[in-house]
Amino acid sequence: MGFRIQKAMLSPRKREGIKIFYFTTNASSMRVAQYRENPKACIYFCDKRFFRGVMLKGFMEVLEDTGSKEMIWQDGDTMYPRGVTDPDYCVLKFAAQSGRYYSNFHSEDFIIE
Repeated sequence: MGFRIQKAMLSPRKREGIKIFYFTTNASSMRVAQYRENPKACIYFCDKRFFRGVMLKGFMEVLEDTGSKEMIWQDGDTMYPRGVTDPDYCVLKFAAQSGRYYSNFHSEDFIIE
């Protein structure tokens, strides 16, 4: 099975360089179920003004431990009625292994170490 592109309405909540990205989502979502079965994933960032973008390929991990949830939680997260302990609140941790950069009608692959 191939990689799934993470569709995100919001930017990552936290990142560590271009290697690790953290997102929040509902634990009951279809995408979380898919990542539990197959963790291969891609994320994509684009700059529409300059017609350039980067796709990162790697693996998505579903985190539901208290420490991870507290690390990403923001006070405005009102869609989770029980707050940071809401069982439907989880964190997606994406770890990039490689990528592809596109700019000026040219693409270039790269490895992330």
